[in-house]
Amino acid sequence: MGTVINKEWFEELSSAAPTPGGGGAAALAGAAGASLGMMVSNLTVGKKKYAAVEDEIKEYLVRLEKLRDEMLSLIEADAEGFAPLAAAYSLPTSTDEERAEKDRIMASALKEACHVPLRTMEKGTEILEIIDVLAVKGSVMAVSDAGVAAQFVRTAVLGASMNVFINTKTMKDRALAEEYNEKAEKLNAFAADKADEIFKKIEEGLKCR
Repeated sequence: MGTVINKEWFEELSSAAPTPGGGGAAALAGAAGASLGMMVSNLTVGKKKYAAVEDEIKEYLVRLEKLRDEMLSLIEADAEGFAPLAAAYSLPTSTDEERAEKDRIMASALKEACHVPLRTMEKGTEILEIIDVLAVKGSVMAVSDAGVAAQFVRTAVLGASMNVFINTKTMKDRALAEEYNEKAEKLNAFAADKADEIFKKIEEGLKCR
């Protein structure tokens, strides 16, 4: 995983440094959501009341651990992915050859810069699908944590989309830009609807309505 999340990391996040930034913060939210899903799972397994679903919950626990670790690795990957793009913006454009070379490098850097946030979004939807099940089959003692998890992951997905859109905005290959935009929009719609559905269901249950 590599990245250590501590006070120093947050100080860097709050500074004028370009990284870590919104993309890393979005991945961090995803890791938090997956971790809360693991918490719900761990509070469910081993309980007689949930013996019938124990094997299923154990599978979710394994999947969530992998997804959490992937989200954590995406924090660092987001920062690494921004470096080539930042360098590309500084390339010289004094001659036609230099401008052509900059365009070539920029196109490649923008494409690569979209990959990490799209990956964050894809992983986020996977986490939400598991949280949706845990909200029903997991321990009732931790159902509120499932609701928090859903909203953390919602933030991860929608937040990561900002990094997609800011990069596609400057792409000269508009067909590719629209392909990425459409993918991000679909993932956003799924995540927003699913997370809010989970949250509302849990909220209503807790309020006994």
